[in-house]
Amino acid sequence: QGCTQKYIVKNYFYYYLFKFSAALGEEIFYITFLPFTYWNIDHSVSRRMIIVWSIVMYIGQVSKDILKWPRPLSPPVVKLEMRTNAEYGMPSTHAMAATAISFSFFVATTNQYKYPFELGLVAAFVFSTLVCLSRLYTGMHTVLDVIGGALISAVLLMLLYPAWDTIDHLLLTSPFCPLFSIVVPLVLCYNYPKLDYYSPTRGDTTTILGAAAGATVGFWLNNQYAAPAYTSKSFQPGFPLVTSAMVLVLARFFIGILVVLLTRWVMKNVVLGALGYRYKFPIRDLEARRRLEVEVPYKFVTYSSVGFTATVIVPLLHELLGLM
Repeated sequence: QGCTQKYIVKNYFYYYLFKFSAALGEEIFYITFLPFTYWNIDHSVSRRMIIVWSIVMYIGQVSKDILKWPRPLSPPVVKLEMRTNAEYGMPSTHAMAATAISFSFFVATTNQYKYPFELGLVAAFVFSTLVCLSRLYTGMHTVLDVIGGALISAVLLMLLYPAWDTIDHLLLTSPFCPLFSIVVPLVLCYNYPKLDYYSPTRGDTTTILGAAAGATVGFWLNNQYAAPAYTSKSFQPGFPLVTSAMVLVLARFFIGILVVLLTRWVMKNVVLGALGYRYKFPIRDLEARRRLEVEVPYKFVTYSSVGFTATVIVPLLHELLGLM
């Protein structure tokens, strides 16, 4: 299973298209697109996407480790990725995330912004389809894994949609929101299904729930203290993008991402250092970092700090620098 097959790329267009599309379902996309939406487009849209994304991904990750369906055999399949090879296949969480994010963004914006309904629908469909096809191209999933993931995500989105406004209102106004947002994800992470061997699914799930927990606490705090909301008027679809507006958007994004990445680096080292001191292991000991008592607090604290920084610290910095 650890053997890597050699292969020759004959069509570089498809190779780079689907390698890029696969990245749209990974951390690099989440840590850039979701904060970008919050900083430059609309707070309510970002909140709804994060709610849907965290619920869908948790259900998808847990389903993998309950069903335990293997990934495609290699050979005959040639696998272009190895990190997630230790995970089970059904359902494809890439397909679930792509469907959830693209269609929740479409549904959340269609009533707030003036743009052709058909255009938004096609864009969401193309985005999710590219990610789904990338999982087949890279040899990481079967057709059934991908279809199952997309369908599960679509059903969850339909079930959550009627409760969007209610959930959003409670997360912003309930005095129990911060406690609920931290305790529930932590309990879910510590009680994640146990496997016979190590798989990155628990760590990835902890990362997602931690980021969502930190962001949710940030949403609540901003609402309680009436933090100024970003206006999306300069970024309305169909509106001519003025050079100054684009500079503002890019400045918010690059400054924000720099702060977010710095937060992740600092917190990762601080938390791992503290846990290493507590449990007597060197920071670079990969096996020790995979233990439940280390992996869950390390990833949860690190990424909840990232979510909180993206929703509270970065907006304050933007305001201080006159980028609002």
